[in-house]
Amino acid sequence: MAHPNYSEGRITIDPAVCNGKPTLRGKRITVQTVLGYLSEGDSADEILAQYPSLDAEDIRACLRFATQVMSQRYDLAKVA
Repeated sequence: MAHPNYSEGRITIDPAVCNGKPTLRGKRITVQTVLGYLSEGDSADEILAQYPSLDAEDIRACLRFATQVMSQRYDLAKVA
């Protein structure tokens, strides 16, 4: 199921796909995977060569999604 705020519907979250992790357009390619490649210094072109079913807008959607997640307020709670 796509959420309208999830980068124009490119990011989907479905409990039946990749254990509910955010994926690109319901494919079994997670946002975390793409962000991991970017964080290791891979270029968008290198990622697209590895995953030809993606396009450049998918990579930008991952970055927007990460920005949306990080813009949330987080509170620390003491656990037992």
